[in-house]
Formats: sequence, C-alpha cells, structure tokens
Amino acid sequence: MNTRITPAPRSMRKAPRQQRSQSTVECIVEAGARVLAGRGWARFTTNEVARTAGVSIGSLYQYFPNNLAIAEAIRKRHLDEILQLLPDIEDQAEVISLEQSIGRLIDGVIAIHAKNQDLHRILLDEVPLAPREFYETFEREYHRRYETLIRAAASPGDTGADHEVAARILADALEGIVHSAARRNDLLSPAAKREATRMMRSYLQARKKG
Repeated sequence: MNTRITPAPRSMRKAPRQQRSQSTVECIVEAGARVLAGRGWARFTTNEVARTAGVSIGSLYQYFPNNLAIAEAIRKRHLDEILQLLPDIEDQAEVISLEQSIGRLIDGVIAIHAKNQDLHRILLDEVPLAPREFYETFEREYHRRYETLIRAAASPGDTGADHEVAARILADALEGIVHSAARRNDLLSPAAKREATRMMRSYLQARKKG
C-alpha cells in the first residue's frame, strides 16, 4: 500500500513545480525550522527566515505570504515524517509479533519527536493551528496505522465495530505521553519508553480479553 502524504499547505501562494523552485522551498522550510526553534513564534519573522535561508525576501514571498504559511509548511513536513517513520503492519514484508509491532510504533513516534524537541514544543504550544481540514489526509492515514494494530490484537470473536474508535483512543493516549515528555525534554528517557510500551500492551491485551 502506498503511503498517502499530506498535500502542500493551502496557505502557500503556489506549489513549486521545477526542481530549482522545489530546492528553494525546501531551503526556506529548513531555515524556517531553525529560526522557529531558536527564536520562538513571537520572534519568528519572514525577514529572518529569508536571511537564514540565503534567499531574497521577494523569493520567499513567491511561495509564502507570511510567517504562518512557513510554520504550516514546517508542520506539514513534520506530519510527513511521522508517516514515513510510523510502521505500517499492512506494508511489512515479514511477519512480526504484536510485541514487535508495538515496539516499532513507539520507536518511530519517539524518533521523530526527539529529532528537534524545541521545535516540536513551539509547534504544539505557540504556533496557531490551521483549520482542521488541512490535516484530514494525514489523520486518515495516521489513524489507519493504529487501526491495523487494533485489528492485529483483536480476539477471534471481535466484530471490529469499534476498531476506529479504539484506534483514535490509542493514538491520543500515545500522543499525550510523547507530547508531554517532549515538553519536559525527557522524551528519550528509558523509563518513559518503558511505561508507554506497558500502556499500549495493557490496552491491547485488555481488548483481546474483551
């Protein structure tokens, strides 16, 4: 199954078509991530991003009308990276145990959020969120990964009627753990990973027992 990647942020002026323009946009987004992580949302300006990226402010405005559009592109990149790192049971060539699936999922979520904890804290706590429809494609694919895990752990008599709800509950629980750990800057704590694993295992085992 092909991974469905979130579309370009609708707040962009235009999507880059040629390789050169794509490279310019990637450079702006990368520079924006560094500036946002270092300065915070209150001091995040298009001028500083352009200077850091080594492009003119005019080049930046060809693609991004304001600093919020850049922040949304940074958030989109983060969501794309989550899908790339999050294991997909339906796509795995080898047969692995449920315990291994849980471990891979938690490792993937921790890895992407540990990449730049300052940036993720700012995206969570400071940058305004775009309308929810910006994230619908991502959320469908994201929750599908959890739903396949729920199905893999289902008991023989499970009808699957509540798998979608269970997947969202499990995703919300892990997100809460990871985001709180990121805010405390202890995302890489072995204890946090151990407890997150225990939480997921206990939830899936409880569902299996009915």
